[in-house]
This record gives sequence, structure tokens and C-alpha cells, in this order.
Amino acid sequence: MAKPAVGNESVVGSLTPSKKRDYRVTNRLQEGKRPLYAVVFNFIDSRFFNVFATVGGNRVTVYQCLEGGAIAALQSYVDEDKDESFYTVSWACGIGGNPFVVAGGVNGIIRVIDANNEKIYKSFVGHGDSVNEIRTQPLKPSLVITASKDESIRLWNVETGICVLIFAGSGGHRNEVLSVDFHPSDIYRIASCGMDNTVKIWSMKEFWQYVEKSFTWTDLPSKFPTKYVQFPVFIASIHSNYVDCTRWLGDFVLSKSVDNEIVLWEPKAKEQSPGEGTADILQRYPVPECDIWFIKFSCDFHYNAAAIGNREGKIYVWELQSSPPVLIARLSHNQSKSPIRQTAMSFDGSTILSCCEDGTIWRWDSTGN
Repeated sequence: MAKPAVGNESVVGSLTPSKKRDYRVTNRLQEGKRPLYAVVFNFIDSRFFNVFATVGGNRVTVYQCLEGGAIAALQSYVDEDKDESFYTVSWACGIGGNPFVVAGGVNGIIRVIDANNEKIYKSFVGHGDSVNEIRTQPLKPSLVITASKDESIRLWNVETGICVLIFAGSGGHRNEVLSVDFHPSDIYRIASCGMDNTVKIWSMKEFWQYVEKSFTWTDLPSKFPTKYVQFPVFIASIHSNYVDCTRWLGDFVLSKSVDNEIVLWEPKAKEQSPGEGTADILQRYPVPECDIWFIKFSCDFHYNAAAIGNREGKIYVWELQSSPPVLIARLSHNQSKSPIRQTAMSFDGSTILSCCEDGTIWRWDSTGN
């Protein structure tokens, strides 16, 4: 593996002493020459909390963070289609606990890789265009949701290969869907956002019987009665440009556009008028030089902090549980100048990974402050 990077390790601004956390670069890997679009830790299985996956080009790679800043390559999967370019990756698991790596990209085909035997478990065909994000239901990690350029969101059962629900239609997105997320405790609820500048909240409650049916279905997946969810329960216009990342923070929503900030807001729906309501903006987390789209932030397992890169290769780490907002760390390195497409925070937030446009992976570790 690559030697740990050296040099101008970290630059931390004048921060609140109680929240300040110093990180230093402990490793830098050059995975290849093609851009890396996603990096994600496995929060599904406690045995693999220090394992992460990256995607770039037609390659999916699985690594393990070791002590002392080391990174070990565990597996690498190269798609049979040389023109594939993966944009997103997520961890899931089968009914028996098998770890799955789920990836999608420009071809719109979703690959489910069984990490135990390093083979393709299933391939899902259904989206009519690129897949921009895949997320896993934390309470039922056999369910994944995919956001696509075809203006739809699809719910899949990775164990059975069934497309259960399609979120699209009259009340759906009117341009590419760039990001989607499951609510952490309300199993029926998801949030999505995209190039139509909106964030939409959807409910699966009235369709849940089909989700349950997908686990026991024995006929061909193509014969499953996939249902359309045409109307969201809430629509918010928080941003005036593309919204490319959204995550739940409890019942609140974090979303970011290309306007150099992450916004925390509270949806307040009108019970009598589905889709309508107000959104109260609670806090803003500035991220300078973050004005290009397809930059996604990440959080630690308990959502104590969020880390986001920018187009200049810097990382901003914000405390999420404090008001007013507190900047925990501002990280920069003299060799990190390429746009950071996504970060990944470890389970406890002590390690931050970033994947970059120039094909590099950076590892930052807390110095214990």
C-alpha cells in the first residue's frame, strides 16, 4: 500500500476548545487515474465497521482500515463493461447476514456483490438512466433505495432481487434524482432531492404489505406486483439550485446544494394537504469553495458530526448536535488539491476518508484531542 503522506498535515482554525478535534493525514492511496465518486464505511455489521468500499470507473474496491494509519486492500471487482462508471456504493446484507456491496452508475444497472465469495450475487435492471446514489435501510439492511437520472427512485430487496416500489409520476421529481436517504427510525419514510432544486419526503406506509411480500416471493422477480408511489407527503424548496445530498438528522433534514453550505431544516407538513407545508430553517453550516455539484457529505454512526469536502481538496467537519453550529476541524494538505466527491466518517468519527477526482483516497485520523 502507499506510504503515509507527509508534509503540511492539517490546518485547524480557531475553534471552540471543547469541540476542537485535531486530525492528521495518516495515509494517501492512488487507486487509479479515474475519478473516485464514492467512499462508504460498513455500518451494517459491527464485525466490519473498519471496512470501507470505493467506486471509480468500472471498479469497486473493498479496503480495511488498520492500526497506525495503514489501509489494506481486501477485494476488487472490475465490471465486465469497460464503459461502466460507478457513481455510488452502499453496504447491505442478506437474510443470512452475508455482507453485500451494492454499486451503480452510468449504465443504470445495479450490481450486488457478495463480499463473502467475491462474486456477483444479482444484477438489477430497471432504471432507464444513470444511478446517482444507493442507500441501505438501517433497520432492514436487505432493502436498498436507488436514485436515478431517469427522475425516479426505486426500492429493491437485494436478497430476492425484487423491485418493490417506484417513486415517480405526477408528484415525482422533474429532473435527475441525485440523493436519497432512509429515515433512521421511521421505517416507512424516505427523503430525496435532485436537479429540480427540491427535497421530497415520501411515505411507504400504505405500500408496506408489498415490502413484506418481497421477502417471501417465490415466483420470478419480474412477476412481482411492483407499485408506483406517485405523490410525496412533503415537498420543500430550500435551495435555488441543484440539491445533490440529503440526510436525515432525526426528524430534521440536512441538505446541500451548490451554494457553499449545508442547511438543517424541519419539515412541517399540513395533514390535510399532502405535499404542502412549511420548512423551518434551523441552522446553516458554511462550506467554502463548495460550488460544484455531486459533492456528498457523510456523518458518523451517531450523527454527532458531518464531514464534507470541497472543490479545492479541503475538508470541513461540523458538530451537528450544537447550536449555534461549531466547526470541529478544517483539514487541508498541500498535496490535496483535487475536488473531494465524498467523505466517509468512521463509526466513532475518529477516522475520516475522502475520495477525490484525481483517483486518490485520503485517510485522516484524530490525534486524540
